[in-house]
Amino acid sequence: MQLSPLTSVDAVLATVDPALPVLIAGPTASGKSALALALAETQGGVIVNADASQVYSCWRVISARPSIEEEMRAKHLLYGHISADQPYSVGHWLRELNEILQQGIRPIIVGGTGLYFGALTQGLADIPATPDAVRAEANQMTREAMLAQLDQQTAARLDLNNPMRVQRAWEVLSATGRGLADWQANTPPPMLPLSACTAIAVDADKDWLNKRIIQRFDQMLDQGALDEVAAVRPDYDPALLAHRAIGVPELMAYLEGRTDLDTARESAIIATRRYAKRQRTWLRNNTQAWRSYRPS
Repeated sequence: MQLSPLTSVDAVLATVDPALPVLIAGPTASGKSALALALAETQGGVIVNADASQVYSCWRVISARPSIEEEMRAKHLLYGHISADQPYSVGHWLRELNEILQQGIRPIIVGGTGLYFGALTQGLADIPATPDAVRAEANQMTREAMLAQLDQQTAARLDLNNPMRVQRAWEVLSATGRGLADWQANTPPPMLPLSACTAIAVDADKDWLNKRIIQRFDQMLDQGALDEVAAVRPDYDPALLAHRAIGVPELMAYLEGRTDLDTARESAIIATRRYAKRQRTWLRNNTQAWRSYRPS
């Protein structure tokens, strides 16, 4: 039987077993980090990042990482520990998370990267690392050119509107001669099955979330997002995953004189909304067995 959504932080706290690991997945700007912090302060545990942009050391403001003050209130791991030019993938994240789990620490794993949660709870295929030459070639190709070369089985399962996923699929096929779907068919058991944790999916209302997205991006600007992007301008490389973080290309366009600030702001907000839509689609398709939390 489908349980009714939880509608307050107190309701979540009353429901969550303090002895079990916790997963909190939700769209950007939905308040999931605040929920994780409330759980850590009330029940104990360490907050572990599951957001692909928040791993990078150069992005505290633009990726909405927890503030220094918030990090002082509870232990946070896997935040801001990777340089922009350092390779990092879901495989790297899983290995680091496994080290945390081996320490016997109760993790409260929070983020918006569905691929991380899927790999954690369903398993991850052991795909060889992509050679630099293949990645360099992919970085010069269009999404349409890569799509045209993918095997049908992989293309049928892929989010074709997500350029990072398309590139990853093309790189796997080019480097190994096997499609991504074929690799995924031979997936080992998950590191943390849903039966061993409390899984919470943040089900944010679209209009409520869109207002939050605008408010948060304006807050980012007030907190120094432009200065943060300007600091990486000398080394800016749009081919780097880190430098594709939402808000970075848009604010870089302003800093380089290719647009005005109002246009850059609006473009970043639109990009964030589109990302949130993809996140909500992933949640709808992949978290039917999770407990729902509907903030207001």
